[in-house]
Amino acid sequence: MRGSARPRAWPEPEGLLWAGSLPGLGFSWVVGAWAPWGDAPPGTSRDSSEINSIWTITSYSSEDAAFLQCPKGSACDPCHTHTHWAFLSSNCSSFLWRPFLHSLQVCMEVQKHSVHTLVFRSLKRTHDMFVADNAKPVQLDEESHKLKMSVKLHTEYGPVLHMPILKENLREKGSQSAVDAYGHKQYPANQGQEIEYLVTGTHPYPPGPGVALTADTKIQRMPSESAAQSLAVALPPSQSRIDANRTSATVGDIYRHAGLPERSQPPGLAMAMMEAGGTKNAAMMAKKAPTMPKPQWHPPWKLYRVISGHLGWVRCIAVEPGNQWFVTGSADRTIKIWDLASGKLKLSLTGHISTVRGVIVSARSPYLFSCGEDKQVKCWDLEYNKVIRHYHGHLSAVYGLDLHPTIDVLVTCSRDSTARIWDVRTKASVHTLAGHTNAVATVKCQAAEPQIITGSHDTTIRLWDLVAGKTRVTLTNHKKSVRAVVLHPRHYTFASGSPDNIKQWKFPDGNFIQNLSGHNAIINTLAVNSDGVLVSGADNGTMHLWDWRTGYNFQRVHAAVQPGSLDSESGIFACAFDQSESRLLTAEADKTIKVYREDDSATEETHPVSWKPEIIKRKRF
Repeated sequence: MRGSARPRAWPEPEGLLWAGSLPGLGFSWVVGAWAPWGDAPPGTSRDSSEINSIWTITSYSSEDAAFLQCPKGSACDPCHTHTHWAFLSSNCSSFLWRPFLHSLQVCMEVQKHSVHTLVFRSLKRTHDMFVADNAKPVQLDEESHKLKMSVKLHTEYGPVLHMPILKENLREKGSQSAVDAYGHKQYPANQGQEIEYLVTGTHPYPPGPGVALTADTKIQRMPSESAAQSLAVALPPSQSRIDANRTSATVGDIYRHAGLPERSQPPGLAMAMMEAGGTKNAAMMAKKAPTMPKPQWHPPWKLYRVISGHLGWVRCIAVEPGNQWFVTGSADRTIKIWDLASGKLKLSLTGHISTVRGVIVSARSPYLFSCGEDKQVKCWDLEYNKVIRHYHGHLSAVYGLDLHPTIDVLVTCSRDSTARIWDVRTKASVHTLAGHTNAVATVKCQAAEPQIITGSHDTTIRLWDLVAGKTRVTLTNHKKSVRAVVLHPRHYTFASGSPDNIKQWKFPDGNFIQNLSGHNAIINTLAVNSDGVLVSGADNGTMHLWDWRTGYNFQRVHAAVQPGSLDSESGIFACAFDQSESRLLTAEADKTIKVYREDDSATEETHPVSWKPEIIKRKRF
């Protein structure tokens, strides 16, 4: 601002106060200000109530010039007359203009142009904007396109280029325009190939009976279209077909190179498909109607022995690898060992100070492992019937445990939402498997990947990487707590039990197979044998037996509680098959162990499969 050049005498009310220019920028500016440091204009006062109003820039005109609006608004008409410059009127003499930089009225000088010039500049800007159109097709090079099409033909259609071509189709295709929407020339599929049939005639034969077949008497007719095609397929392989076969692998080759046996190919696949130049014609495959497999017949199981001896709920059970005895853990804080053949008590082990929730016998050493709600994990030496190791680390009740089949590793699961991996010999905690958000109810181990499977009250199942100690897969299909998991002894599959239903899964990625619905109770335990009999035991004392492959429920059992017990004490906490898989043992809430075996007198006629295929497809989730 030109503070030093401020006028000492006030200008006329409608005069221009200050005007100037910004050097080098081509702008002109106008400043109107009643100087706050000078005397008040004639007829005005210096009262602060009269100098709190300022002029403000409110809008821009079409010519990039600003209006300065008087605080009086539309009542002051002379303030709304000019577009480029603002003039003061006598009606606004009681207001002040503050000479701040933000109050500068900067007006760019607009140069006038003709309509023709403006239109031309607009077209030029439009052209510059859209000249680089990436979506516009590039000009086609004939030589490169021809080379590309020949390579594409040999790569994708080489195995069938030797087959006969119909002349009628060629005539129709040749008569049509071979230009696509982008102006590209279309090349026929027989580029560089002969359009005549490869089969030019049939076998020579004499014109009639008794006529010798000579060069003069033989007749050779041109085959019909259908005969030529059938004959071409029946001809011995040509050199082009042999070359095609050399480059295109069959399904059997792929299986062999992958290390899989030939029987891995689906049955009847080779019979159903016709080979045409090394490819499989899928259109010739016989489509099989979708059918539900009929379940395998299993004899029913019947109760034949009830073993008593515990003073509390029997919570866990395990059979030793030699199939001579089995062990149970109970809420009476004891571990009991029973003779499997006679059912008599052989030994009682005491040491836990709360309910024993899990027992397992090692097949690699004479050790018995147990865990309980007292947070303790114990290793018992069965030669001395004493505890030789404790595994400390869990922060709450330990609900289950399992041994790795090939290495000396023990896995336990707990109410503290973790599973722990222990070195059996050193008692060291190798990994703490964290990830579940609620109590982990069950854990299983296997030699193949994934080596550890856990089920939790957070409704999820986790498949773990034993080496890394991290989750491989999390299965979230269940809607309620997963209390039981069982691995099939022969198949690479497993099942999980929850109050919503039983689900079957496929290793290693946990792909869903099917639901086994119908056991509407809290499922505490699952067991399966090599014959495909799946047993599910529930909290209400019911036991369902299923065919593993089809999910057919072929038997339902609800055994009576032992005399002296309440009906409410009807519950199955654990079950297991013996090593021969001919006996089934259940640990129950009426303080007993019940033993079941197959009914030898049952046949398919006396106990037929009451199977009706469902029309509605099973729910997938």
